[in-house]
Amino acid sequence: MNFFAFLVHLAGFMAPAVVVGLILWLAPLWSSQGRVARWSRAIDLTVLLVMGVGVLLAGLVFFGRDGKMATYAALVLVQGTLAWWMRRR
Repeated sequence: MNFFAFLVHLAGFMAPAVVVGLILWLAPLWSSQGRVARWSRAIDLTVLLVMGVGVLLAGLVFFGRDGKMATYAALVLVQGTLAWWMRRR
């Protein structure tokens, strides 16, 4: 596997965490209630993405392969809970 192929595989592995993280990060900006945050926007996004990739890595280690629905369910649960916690009053 060359370096370009490795980058493509890595991007495909991280894509679900990035998409869910971006949706959860952008959702409060579109709401009519405004945004109440614990940290800055950049830190919010970074925390969501790091935790999301961490869940995907944990699923890869636990199941021995990528792409299990249980891993994606855990990804949504962890990132959703984290986004809620970061924005609660």
